[in-house]
Amino acid sequence: MIKSRFLIIVLTFISSLINTISAQSKPNIILIVADDAGYGDFGFHGSKQMKTPELDIFASQAMHFKQAYVTAAVCGPSRAGILTGKYQQRFGYEENNVPGYMINSFLDGDEMGLPLNQKTMANYLKDLGYKTALIGKWHQGNADRYHPTKRGFDHFYGFRGGARSYFEFNRENPNSRKEDYLERGFGNFEESKKYLTVAFADEAISYINKNKNNPFFLMLSFNAVHTPMEAQNEDLKQFPNLEGKRKQVAAMTLALDRACGRVFDELDKLDLTDNTLVIFTNDNGGPSDTNASNNYPLSGTKANHLEGGIRVPFLMRFPKQIAENSSYDFPVSTLDLLPTFYKLAGGNDKDLKDIDGVDLMPFIHKKTTERPHQTLYWKKENRAAVRDVDWKLLRFPDRPAELYNINEDISESHNLANKYPEKVKDLYKKLFDWELTLTRPLWQLKREYEGKAMERMDNYRAPKRD
Repeated sequence: MIKSRFLIIVLTFISSLINTISAQSKPNIILIVADDAGYGDFGFHGSKQMKTPELDIFASQAMHFKQAYVTAAVCGPSRAGILTGKYQQRFGYEENNVPGYMINSFLDGDEMGLPLNQKTMANYLKDLGYKTALIGKWHQGNADRYHPTKRGFDHFYGFRGGARSYFEFNRENPNSRKEDYLERGFGNFEESKKYLTVAFADEAISYINKNKNNPFFLMLSFNAVHTPMEAQNEDLKQFPNLEGKRKQVAAMTLALDRACGRVFDELDKLDLTDNTLVIFTNDNGGPSDTNASNNYPLSGTKANHLEGGIRVPFLMRFPKQIAENSSYDFPVSTLDLLPTFYKLAGGNDKDLKDIDGVDLMPFIHKKTTERPHQTLYWKKENRAAVRDVDWKLLRFPDRPAELYNINEDISESHNLANKYPEKVKDLYKKLFDWELTLTRPLWQLKREYEGKAMERMDNYRAPKRD
């Protein structure tokens, strides 16, 4: 009997040890998403005005993807594409934020959100034994059924909507509403007592410490540098030569950079850096008219399909597996994040059903010389774009289509539609064939805002250095 009990204890210990080693061998995954940042507003992208020392160091340790795209030129649908690894138009989440400015005779704003039949990257990673957390902005539906903790995330700290003040909200504030507080878990609203970017970094550091002994997935979803334009005084003082919104966005970017640096430092302190994949990216191009962001050398802004609306910074650090200070030149998409994470976490490719992204690791390690994507698509009602190899067609509701060779003309300055009419016809047909596979939009933007989007595009066609 004693020998039998001893054997059981030994076997239990060995099993526990094996499980622990297996868990520790899986990499931690941190996805950092900035909000509405300008493509050119980082030191590693050549900015002379912005101060991003922490991210510049990170860039020197990472692989820099020179042609990284999001699936939408506005926040909510872009994040839906990230979370599902699918073109969000395929499940009716077209390029319209939720809620607000919408028209749908059957739904009010809070009833719009990421459809419940869509599996998220948090669901996939949780199935593989990961602890999962979303810290920051959600923007995938305000109703309780869309809540992050019901979409695969074990832990949530942030706000459900698309924007809110960076400063304190408390019961003494006469304008304070429950939804302006920060939410911890489900339905537990707290007064916010810190500058929001700092609060999210603090929570991320706390989460990493609590989960340092098991594999975790953390989506650190900053709302910086989205409006409202609210910076800390000590950061504003760092930019005496700037004024107005440009000064505000510079100070907010500095706070974002410092927050990222604190997270990187914590990984170093806990000796987790080598076993942690960290991605830094942005959800769409900068809205230059509202937050004074600069997308140089790209034309366009948030909410349109010029490069400035859909091409984003994209850095990937994974020591010992990805060469530091390296670059990847072919186009990639934030659709690729989910399958890349899933495969690294030990998942089987065959378990990923009906997604549009690809695992980036074979391309990073040069196991294949092919492109991750031959063709990429974007669509918002009548407006749409398709990039096929290096040719890009833009379709508009109020003017003829435009054609560019992105490899030769990154700023989209030379419309080649008249020179290559057959290429226009070919890409137009390719775009339409893709549209035939999509679901009708579940909601749409009020038509007046389409006109404003075209005005914004026309006002920011010519890129300017900072």
